Amino acid sequence: MRKIIIALSAILLVSSCSKVPLTGRRQMNILPESDLIGMSLSEYKDFLSKNPPIVSTNNDAIMVKSVGSKIQSAVTQYLAKNKLSKRLAGYKWEYNLVKDSTVNAWCMPGGKVVVYSGLLGVTQNETALAIVMGHEIAHAVARHGNERMSQGLLTQLGGVALGVAVSTESAQTQAIFNTAYGVSSQLAIMLPYSRLQESEADKLGLIFAAMAGFDPQEAPKFWGRMMAQGGAKPPQILSTHPSDLKRINDLKAFMPEAMKYYKKK
Repeated sequence: MRKIIIALSAILLVSSCSKVPLTGRRQMNILPESDLIGMSLSEYKDFLSKNPPIVSTNNDAIMVKSVGSKIQSAVTQYLAKNKLSKRLAGYKWEYNLVKDSTVNAWCMPGGKVVVYSGLLGVTQNETALAIVMGHEIAHAVARHGNERMSQGLLTQLGGVALGVAVSTESAQTQAIFNTAYGVSSQLAIMLPYSRLQESEADKLGLIFAAMAGFDPQEAPKFWGRMMAQGGAKPPQILSTHPSDLKRINDLKAFMPEAMKYYKKK
């Protein structure tokens, strides 16, 4: 019981002072972001050892790294303007393309990004890729994974000392981490903020892409193509996302705001 009380106290303390950029929503992030960044280094290295990146001389791999670098610069600029640069503490950006037919991409804490080759058949162009990468990077910057993992640890480990759970990196902790960041085959869907987080990442990601010089008006077109990928089993990247039609309408509604940040380069 004492551990549960301590954990709940930590929730109240952290959620009272942590807010999502742009929306200002209060977050339940009870794990030190530095611990998650440290854990991501190990998990990212392990993932790439099992899924070797496509060589950097490949045109698609070059495109992924180029788009990622431009989004990174936009993120740095946006957070600096909003006095939130500390959110990037410990970030060591990395962008890799892996050969996998899955339509997916993700970003771990610390800027560790992976794009699956299957996604490129749907993005079809550099701008749409920037929309997706901006969205996934927005998840990391907004610390949505911390929220997912915090809740996952509380739910699955029943009040265990969270610092110990992360530091020991048990198999169960690693599984929760991979689920929280979309690395596993099934994304978490039981978390109450899941769809709200997706909406936040859409908006932030659109701003990041626009600031990086990519036309945000490509977003509804891309999600239209994603909608065409539907069927009995939607692409993994859609596992917890809002319905395609709602997302497209929401993006169009937010477009005037996103266009304020767009300057063609």
